[in-house]
Amino acid sequence: MPFDQISATIACALLAALAIFQVSLIAGAPLGGMAWGGQHRVLPAKLRIASGISIAVYALFAYAALARADLVTPLISTTFTSITVWVLTAYFALGVLMNGISRSKPERLVMAPTALVLAGLYLVLALG
Repeated sequence: MPFDQISATIACALLAALAIFQVSLIAGAPLGGMAWGGQHRVLPAKLRIASGISIAVYALFAYAALARADLVTPLISTTFTSITVWVLTAYFALGVLMNGISRSKPERLVMAPTALVLAGLYLVLALG
């Protein structure tokens, strides 16, 4: 399996894990200290809605990774997919910074490294 396909597969697995995490937050699990700035142990309704939106966004991120690795057909064009993957690389790099400066220690310890790994995986895809 080519390196870009391995990167896309790992990225999708991480995004799936994040989606499961978001589902648990929506269900009321007391894990809010690791998300959305860590201000709430159990998320309020507005942040639960945001978690639901995040799940849909993760699916789009995963599709972009799979399309860039030629594991699915791009919806628009390969150029659009290439640009999207570069944008997502920057998004996850920014996520490292944002999670790294969070007031929440669990968010810094878990989400910053997760964003770093995703930034690296998307960089591999962008360069591929």
